[in-house]
Amino acid sequence: MDPTGAGPYTAVVAFRDRLVATIRAARPVLEPRGVLVVGSEVPNLLEPGAAATLVVSQDLDVGVPVAIHGAVKQRLGQLHGFEPSPDEPSVWTPRSPELLELNFVGMDPAQDPAEAYVLEDDRLPLMVFGPLSLVAPGPEIDIEGTRVPLPRPAGLFLEKLVTDRTGEKGERDLLVALGLLSVAGPGDLDEIDETYRRLRPELRHALRSNLTILSLLGPRAGMPDPRPRRADVAALLRRLEAGDPDRS
Repeated sequence: MDPTGAGPYTAVVAFRDRLVATIRAARPVLEPRGVLVVGSEVPNLLEPGAAATLVVSQDLDVGVPVAIHGAVKQRLGQLHGFEPSPDEPSVWTPRSPELLELNFVGMDPAQDPAEAYVLEDDRLPLMVFGPLSLVAPGPEIDIEGTRVPLPRPAGLFLEKLVTDRTGEKGERDLLVALGLLSVAGPGDLDEIDETYRRLRPELRHALRSNLTILSLLGPRAGMPDPRPRRADVAALLRRLEAGDPDRS
């Protein structure tokens, strides 16, 4: 229970309200075809009814393909609930505490997953992360009249596991991957397996190493509890190792 006396259910509802309000306020930049909501909110939105019970986050990551950067930039003036951060122009801070922060990131399907570059721009510069090249468009859901484009769970799961981050941010990424695993279906697991086999050896090694770390993590507030899912993580690791081209 939090210091205000609100129970866990109340806290979840309050966070979901903020997430829904943020999606509604961000609608102008979610409309160009190709934009995806990526990051920690995806497992929340993939839950039945977009229940938003898996991950508590303070931002909404908006994935912008570099090919449509201009179209998204033209819509920034319609973001009345946000303003660009003076320190990080790719981050737009909310004007109300009822909204989450918007974090714009670049996506380039032709990019090497191990590389990153900056798309320079006077108004919307983007860090283009190589691992996001593994992410492909997936389902679209409706959140109170706003179309929300989501990635396929498999690609985002792999992105989280090959991204080179350490410390608290790295652990949070792994637990977001766990949240994705918890909402994945058999087809998603097949896709993870198939895409894994196409990765370069060093990326496959990084992915397996991060799965091992995930299997050892303890619980963190506001994140999926890894303890009940350790058997699932171990089973996936065994499956990937059994099908690894360098291990067969």
